[in-house]
Amino acid sequence: MAEEQEMSPLEKKVAEQIEYYFGDHNLPRDRFLKEQIQLDDGWVTLETMLKFNRLKNLTSDAAVIVESLRKSKTGLLEISEDQTKIRRSLSKPLPEYTDEYKDALKHKSIYMKGFPLDTTLDEIKDWLADKGHVENIQMRKGPQKTFKGSIFAVLESDEAAKTFVARDDVKQFKGNDMIVLIKDDYFAKKAEERKQGRADAKAKAKSEKEEKQKQAEKEEMKSLDEQRGCVLKFSGELDHVSREDFHQIFAEHAQIKWIDFTRGAKEGTILFRSDAKEALQKAQEAAGGSELKIKDKDVQWEVLEGDVELEVLKKILESQQESLNKRKGGRGGHRGRGRGRGGRRDRGGREQTRFHGKKTKFDSDEEEGDDAEDAEPAAKKRTLESNGKDAGTPATKQAKVENGS
Repeated sequence: MAEEQEMSPLEKKVAEQIEYYFGDHNLPRDRFLKEQIQLDDGWVTLETMLKFNRLKNLTSDAAVIVESLRKSKTGLLEISEDQTKIRRSLSKPLPEYTDEYKDALKHKSIYMKGFPLDTTLDEIKDWLADKGHVENIQMRKGPQKTFKGSIFAVLESDEAAKTFVARDDVKQFKGNDMIVLIKDDYFAKKAEERKQGRADAKAKAKSEKEEKQKQAEKEEMKSLDEQRGCVLKFSGELDHVSREDFHQIFAEHAQIKWIDFTRGAKEGTILFRSDAKEALQKAQEAAGGSELKIKDKDVQWEVLEGDVELEVLKKILESQQESLNKRKGGRGGHRGRGRGRGGRRDRGGREQTRFHGKKTKFDSDEEEGDDAEDAEPAAKKRTLESNGKDAGTPATKQAKVENGS
């Protein structure tokens, strides 16, 4: 073999390209070439080799290939006596792909980033030619199979890789600043970045959750503050008293937004859309200024204030939200009872459309005639909106209507 410096630039490129095909990094992954070397004791014809695109782009002359390999001093390839075939030297078998080999390969590999996206492999090879012996270059591709601007390169040893990373002349390529790391260090850095990214995402999600919670609490307190002074508590012997009885007493004086009362209970609360004290005074005046009774039963009335009022408002708000969640979940039994009956009329005699779909909120200021409890079933609402005429309702239906919140 002649000395390598006697090779022409073309011969050098041809030899490097063929040695890459038969090298440790490409041959184990090249299915076509592996099939060819099994046909004739490892020999591959030059005619077959000239079908490889990168080699064919360099030369189509078999004599140039033979001469290039004669001058190469790597000793990786043999030439047949008739100079028509080549094979990997039997004295240089492929290494076994063991854990030790993979570990050694990892430590002598480097990562480089900063190449313009239109950079070619030949440009990178030419730039690296005088910077150390590079066994393999892998141009990293993105999802669209386009160059990402970074490469992995394998050098001859881990010491060579360390020396390469420390070189000053690899820190820039065509004016671009380059990132140069040992491949293992690159993966460790990426793992740390991913870990930090997950931590940042977790912290951001936690912060957003806390902010939403604060906002929800702020909105809740705003909602509660807007309803201060609207809660009236009642207590007494309230057997056989229903929520409809409370509606009848206050119907002409104020709109009821919510009643928290279960038939047979000793006490309950009413949430008005307006001032509770004013509603109570008007109802008392309408009753002749005497004590306001229900079905001739004595009732104690109290307009709630302060922390007690706030706790009751919170409880009502929770009940409203629970009712909304149940409606969103679809309660077919209640819906079924309303089917086929068309619209319904409120106390003002206006036709109302019954919706079976999703309702975004309970209390709309536009529904001025609807003063029934928001969580009432459809049958209950029909009873409440019949101008108080429930005398003809069967007892069993009344029981269903008056139970539940």
